[in-house]
Amino acid sequence: MTSQFPSTDDVILGPGDDAAVVAAPDGRTVATTDLLVEGRHFKREWSSARDVGHRAVAQNYADVVAMGARPTGLLIGFAAPADLPVAWAEEFTLGVRDECALAGGAVVGGDMVGSDVLTIAVTALGDLEGRAPVRRDGARPGDVVACTGHLGLSAAGLALLERGLDGPGACLSEHRRPSPPYAAGPEAARSGATAMLDVSDGLVQDLGHICRASGVRIDLESEAFRPDPALLEAVRVLGAPTGKAVDAARRLMLAGGEDHALAAVFPPEVRLPEHWHKVGNVRDAPEAAEKSTETLVTVDGNVVERGGWDHFRRD
Repeated sequence: MTSQFPSTDDVILGPGDDAAVVAAPDGRTVATTDLLVEGRHFKREWSSARDVGHRAVAQNYADVVAMGARPTGLLIGFAAPADLPVAWAEEFTLGVRDECALAGGAVVGGDMVGSDVLTIAVTALGDLEGRAPVRRDGARPGDVVACTGHLGLSAAGLALLERGLDGPGACLSEHRRPSPPYAAGPEAARSGATAMLDVSDGLVQDLGHICRASGVRIDLESEAFRPDPALLEAVRVLGAPTGKAVDAARRLMLAGGEDHALAAVFPPEVRLPEHWHKVGNVRDAPEAAEKSTETLVTVDGNVVERGGWDHFRRD
């Protein structure tokens, strides 16, 4: 499955031996892992094999760049039912290849086994290039909160698919093939970001992680969230009244999951990098660690519904 992947300068020894050897020029390696389980994270009737390949890379490399690192390598575990068509696996591989071409890095190995449920496990590696990792605990009162990437489109795409509705291609595409702003993570690190994360479970919920780690609260500005035209069209298709479309779109931007955009905190004196835009401010919260996400992250000073994705929540 990995033979058609070109090597990169980071790969000293690629697939073929018991293990690969990947360079770590910085002396440290950023590592993350994630799972995609059919029926839980994707459905074959909604997404092509190529779509799933793109997603497998994107959701893992988004975590790498959220640490301020550059993607270098991937290891993929592929567990498949006996009746899975070989063509599906081949198309999945092409999706992985194409997303790696966008993000960088290369597949350096993995494993394939039989399984009753199609499951894909990805481990992603990255290089910090001499920088400190951008963690979640560096936010301080007075700092600026900023975002980059597409917020709300993926959640709208999922809602359209769940209801069997035709809607804007941009929303459906963003759900099937997330497009993380790969270059923006290292760019934010170079610009002095003090905290950063990948927005995968909803912006409000994810910013709550920064609040808890840093002992602060965050207040977002509703006017800073300007919905994409495709998102506005999608919420209308989903039934939002014309006069309420902006509000409905903003709710998806704040609470929708699987965006794989980036959110970061910067000192107030830092000029935000291109494509990043301010969405709020960090405030003092002496007892933040004991408070719920609903009170740690507010919008225009008001508590909002957290929403987002929780893997163990029962609906």
